[in-house]
Amino acid sequence: MSAPQNPPHLVVVRGEPSPEELAALTAVLAARAAAAHAVPTSEPRRTVSGWRDRSRGMQAPPRPGPGAWRMSTR
Repeated sequence: MSAPQNPPHLVVVRGEPSPEELAALTAVLAARAAAAHAVPTSEPRRTVSGWRDRSRGMQAPPRPGPGAWRMSTR
């Protein structure tokens, strides 16, 4: 007997689920997979302005010296 061409994606390892239970599980897993790959198109992604980004305060303060003003914007 040869190996199957397409192995099953789900395998029941314990118990004996009914066909309805397996269908419900398959529908839930398919819906979650589709939702994970869906890209929201109704609301664009908002980026935080560099001036409002609170993580900037956690960086080291700029050091005086040549080019220090450039480092203050990072």
